[in-house]
Amino acid sequence: MNILVFKTNIEDKKQLKYLSPHLKLIDGILAWNVDLHDCDRVLRIEAEQLHPNTVVTVLNNAGYYCAELVD
Repeated sequence: MNILVFKTNIEDKKQLKYLSPHLKLIDGILAWNVDLHDCDRVLRIEAEQLHPNTVVTVLNNAGYYCAELVD
């Protein structure tokens, strides 16, 4: 299992509700959450064999900013 972490511009629960179906379409995601209290609005994904660019592309296509945070 891999943990992927992204900076986003997701601001509230309404946007999370909109985003949820988009993330459900991505094969390999086991769980995800967004820390709305963090200044980077961190999206954390637990996944199996998922390339970070897939997540970035899906969020960008849904109208959100998304960039992978690396160590």
